[in-house]
Amino acid sequence: MDVFDPVQLRTFLAVAQTLSFTQAARRLGVRQSTVSQQVRRLEEAAGRQLFSRDTHSVRLTEDGEAMLGFARTILEAHERAAHWFAGARPRGRLRFGASEDFVLTRLPEVLEGFRRHHPEVDLELTVELSGHLLKRLAAGRLDLVLAKRHPADEPMAPGPGADEPHGRLVWRDRLVWIGAEGTRPDPRRPLPLVLFPPPAVTRARALEVLERHARAWRVTCTSGSLNGLVAATRAGLGVMAHAQGMIPPGLVRLPPGAGLPDLGGIDVVLLHGAGARREGPVRDSAEALADAILAAGDRLHSG
Repeated sequence: MDVFDPVQLRTFLAVAQTLSFTQAARRLGVRQSTVSQQVRRLEEAAGRQLFSRDTHSVRLTEDGEAMLGFARTILEAHERAAHWFAGARPRGRLRFGASEDFVLTRLPEVLEGFRRHHPEVDLELTVELSGHLLKRLAAGRLDLVLAKRHPADEPMAPGPGADEPHGRLVWRDRLVWIGAEGTRPDPRRPLPLVLFPPPAVTRARALEVLERHARAWRVTCTSGSLNGLVAATRAGLGVMAHAQGMIPPGLVRLPPGAGLPDLGGIDVVLLHGAGARREGPVRDSAEALADAILAAGDRLHSG
């Protein structure tokens, strides 16, 4: 069996995470034909089919699911070896902004691995709504941001090293209605909502969908803190719109029988500030943290 090429493995992980050759090409900054070619070569090296695909969908085969774990292990070992023999590690201060739902669910495991591999990078963490984070990024006050966006805002595929104003896709999720166990909204009364204040992406989507379906609603609690929203929802004050992959403990997805309209998809994207796109220690640190976040997105998708 041939030795697996790290470039092909990274391409495989990008496709496995997005379940889209087009999205994988956008993330990697290459042509879709290049992605297809690298996946085909990896399948030839493995002697197995890794994806089942047709004109409408892309799915991992059983061998593809197995390759997920092997690919991560190989790439992590490759990264450790490269850093060891390069004799230089990212260092300095990195200003990172993230939405609170990610901070309370996925960030601890990301930072644990990041700190282990990059102990000389100091983080300045900002936790705010995605809209506020994007304003800070545009003002040059952040170097790297993890934010939400509507899937309809997809950009054209950028070339290698190009500016990515709409961000690099980390994972694609669905927005769902969540509430305390046993919550059943009364269809005869306005839907009680627990919401972030504007300009929260989840707030805007929830209200737009309810208005479009002519479903009456009222805001029973507003808070800029996710902990505050979770406490209010667990107390039964109302329901929340939230990413399915990051539902807080103590809350559950409302079943289809609740009669609430579908909220659609949501993208989680990474955006680099101007300083993180220039050669230097900030860019090295931002890329290292971006890699750790992308790996976490892959584990979320595969788990």
